[in-house]
Amino acid sequence: MTEASAEPAPRVADAFADGPALIPYLTAGDPDLEATEEFVRALARGGADAIELGMPFSEPIAEGPTIQNAIFRALDAGTTPERFLDAVGDLDVDVPLLVMTYYNPIYQYGSEDGPEPYVEAAAEAGLSGVIVPDLPAEESDPLQDACEAHGLDLVFVVAPTTTGDRLDRLMARTSGFAYVQARLGTTGARTDLSEATFESLSRLDGYDVPRAVGFGVSEREHAAAIVEGGADGVVVGSALVEMVAEGVEADENPATVAERLQAAVADLKAGAEEGATRATPESQGN
Repeated sequence: MTEASAEPAPRVADAFADGPALIPYLTAGDPDLEATEEFVRALARGGADAIELGMPFSEPIAEGPTIQNAIFRALDAGTTPERFLDAVGDLDVDVPLLVMTYYNPIYQYGSEDGPEPYVEAAAEAGLSGVIVPDLPAEESDPLQDACEAHGLDLVFVVAPTTTGDRLDRLMARTSGFAYVQARLGTTGARTDLSEATFESLSRLDGYDVPRAVGFGVSEREHAAAIVEGGADGVVVGSALVEMVAEGVEADENPATVAERLQAAVADLKAGAEEGATRATPESQGN
């Protein structure tokens, strides 16, 4: 059981207060939770404005091979929801932490079915927000109510195909930021940006919530172009998870991997800031 944090967790909105937010993702427990804690501190030192932590689940349908493999390594290492939350409670970074996972482990957590026990434990551990890619907005009332009761943001993923009334319903429910899916398909590092990225951003003009783009972002210039195109933040996952996988394969010391992660995040953050200097008022929808 996690213990209550000594101080309230920072709000997700704080990540966007001073310019474009860089939000890295790592799979918790890959290769083990002790290494994850070291990696998270390195991300914060590198300039991360918020950090997503993937809580492993055996059926990661939204993930590409890179993150799937990381999830399976984490599960093999014995990462459970309870151990995940204990590890989060041990972190002392001064940036918002969000859990990204699927609805099944949230619903099944604790002695009673439903999201309330997990959300309560997540808040006690110091998490600031929850991202659940397989939960439709139309079925999210119980989780949204629990998040509101315990002061957590509930972030929804906006797909390139989300339009019309469904987009309105989703944006009315999301808080903290809207996670803009850059392209159709699963997660995974890419060498190019999809035009769907900028079409999706333009559809979100006028909604009063920050917009952060993820799925396929891997390079400094990607971050710059996304922010220049109107995003308030950038989410980077698979490119960083690949660094962890390379370290595992080479049997490297986690401290060495942490140094590379810190440098990569600093470079991506610099790219996002470059994009902000290139952006025009017309490209900023909010």
